[in-house]
Amino acid sequence: MSFFYVIIGLTLLVVGGEFLVRSSIGLSFKLNISKMVIGMTVVSFATSAPELLVSLQAALDGSPAIAINNVIGSNIANIGLVLGITAIIGPIAVSKDFYKLNWPVMMIFSVVLYYFLYNDSLLTRLEGAILLIGLIAFLFVLIRNARKEDVSVEDVDDALAEIGYGKIIIWLSIGAVALYFGSEFLVNGAKDIAQSMGVSEGVISITMIAIGTSVPELAASVIAAIKGEKAISLGNLIGSNVFNIASVLGITALIKEIPVTEAQILSRDVFWMLGFSGILIPLVFLPKKYILNRFKGAFLFLGYGVFIYIVFKTTV
Repeated sequence: MSFFYVIIGLTLLVVGGEFLVRSSIGLSFKLNISKMVIGMTVVSFATSAPELLVSLQAALDGSPAIAINNVIGSNIANIGLVLGITAIIGPIAVSKDFYKLNWPVMMIFSVVLYYFLYNDSLLTRLEGAILLIGLIAFLFVLIRNARKEDVSVEDVDDALAEIGYGKIIIWLSIGAVALYFGSEFLVNGAKDIAQSMGVSEGVISITMIAIGTSVPELAASVIAAIKGEKAISLGNLIGSNVFNIASVLGITALIKEIPVTEAQILSRDVFWMLGFSGILIPLVFLPKKYILNRFKGAFLFLGYGVFIYIVFKTTV
C-alpha cells in the first residue's frame, strides 16, 4: 500500500507541477511580463514547486532528513541520471555561460549549503534567508546578461498568452490541490517504506523521492534528445540545482528550521552532490572540448549507479 501512495503522490506532483507552470505562464503574460523574464523566474520557481512542497511537508511532519535529502538527491539525479542519459542519447553542446556563471554559482550555493549544515547541524531561518537573497542576486545577473545577449527562452509557450483568467484560476486550483495531496501521499508513503524496509528516511528520500521528483525533467530531456531538439541544455539543469538549494531549502528553512538528523547526510550524501557538481568542469574541458558526448554521459550515469549501490549497500 505504501508503494501505491508513493506512485499516486509522484503522479499528482507531476500533474500539479504541469498545471502550475502553465497557469503561472498564462498569468505572467496577462501581467505583461516579458517572455525572457517568465522563463528565468516564473517557470523556474513553478518547476521547483514539487520539491518545495515535499521538503516543506516533510519538515512540518518531523522528517527533516527527507526535506534535506530530497534536494541533495535531486541535484545528484539531475547531473548523474538526467544529464547522463540525455548525453548518451545525443551529445550536448556547452555554452560559455556554463563555466563563466552557472557552474560557479551552483558550486558556491552547494558549498555554502554544506557549511551551513556542517556548522551546527541546522539550517536556520537566517541561513534560509541568505540562500534566498543569493538566489535573487543570481536571477538579477542572469536576466541582465540575457538582455545584453538578446537570449530567447524556448520553454515558454506563446499560446498560453491567449488563455483567459477563468482557465488560469482553474489550472492554478488544480495545480495547488494536486501538489498538496501529492506531497502528502509521497512523504507518508516514503516514511512507511523506510520503516518496513528497515532503512532510514534519508535513504528513501535521496533515492526514490529524488528520482521521482526528477522524472519530469528526465522525460522532457529524453523526448527532446530523441527528437534532436535543443530544448535541454546543461545551463537549465545547473539552474535547476541552484533553485533546489536556494528556493526549496531557503523557503522551507524560513518556515521551519531544518535540523540534520542523520549522520550520512554530512558524512556521505552532500559530498556526492559536491562531487557530481565538481566533475562537470573536467568533463567539459576534456576532448572534445565544450561537448558532453555519449562516453561522458555514460560516465555520469555509471557514477550515479555506483552512488545508488553504495547508499543501499551501506544500509544493509
